[in-house]
Amino acid sequence: MTEAEMLIETRAFNDALDAILATQPSIETFPPAVTRQARRDGKGVFPPLVFVEQARTITIPGRGGDISLRLFEPESPRGAFLHLHGGGWTIGSADGQDQLLWELAQATGLTAVSVEYRLAPEHPFPAAPDDCEDAALWLLENHAGRLTIGGESAGAHLAVLTLLRLRDLHGISPRTFAAANLVFGPYDLSGTPSRRLWGDRTLVLTSPVMDWFVDGFLPGMSHDARRAPSVSPLYAELHDLPPALFSCGTADPLLDDSLFMESRWRVAGNEAILSLWDEGIHAFTAFPIEIGRRSRAEQIAFLNG
Repeated sequence: MTEAEMLIETRAFNDALDAILATQPSIETFPPAVTRQARRDGKGVFPPLVFVEQARTITIPGRGGDISLRLFEPESPRGAFLHLHGGGWTIGSADGQDQLLWELAQATGLTAVSVEYRLAPEHPFPAAPDDCEDAALWLLENHAGRLTIGGESAGAHLAVLTLLRLRDLHGISPRTFAAANLVFGPYDLSGTPSRRLWGDRTLVLTSPVMDWFVDGFLPGMSHDARRAPSVSPLYAELHDLPPALFSCGTADPLLDDSLFMESRWRVAGNEAILSLWDEGIHAFTAFPIEIGRRSRAEQIAFLNG
């Protein structure tokens, strides 16, 4: 498919999705439990969940209680990928992307370990970062070889916080991880310009939905407090971090988050790659379109090293 053909496909997909979303009530109008169950039931705009038989779930202890980890193990593992799922810290699950993680494990030889971290608003900040930190410490103790980390959307945010916590709270070099795969993440929870200027557009993320996600994750937290480095990693010291691939579509309200974070990551002395996909919407990698397939292939190549 040529670049021009890919752009035509992307625009047609965006228009069709926008038409569908215009007929559906927005998720912030429902309790989180209802939206979570609807996702598991295959309702909504995302492809239905498919669970692969090769996956297995284990439980590890965490400071907030037991943490479930979903493992996807290739035949001869050469390392591991710590995966943190998206969903605005509110929805999503460790088993919500089985097919993609099994594909990744087979293509990279890395055991994919997806974390079932606690969700807001029932468990607001810092519950999710605590669980991801505990999972990372477990992974460092139980896996060797090429270790990598990453996630999509809120999962990318949690991946960066995890690297910073390892460095600042445990004295562990984040470069113990050979690569960070960071896909359309939010890194400034007070809102970057692209987030604030998004307006009334309805392509997966809307302004009310983004407010709902952040308010549930950071209840009662002021605008200035949301810029604390422990909350918004865009404001953190970013030295000594692993090579990172920042992927985002140009029709994503979180575009500036990737633009700004990649720049700060690189200027801090780290390796960084910015991969922008023309007119890709938020979560475009979850859909069966060419830019999604190509982005996933690029991410796999990056994790392979």
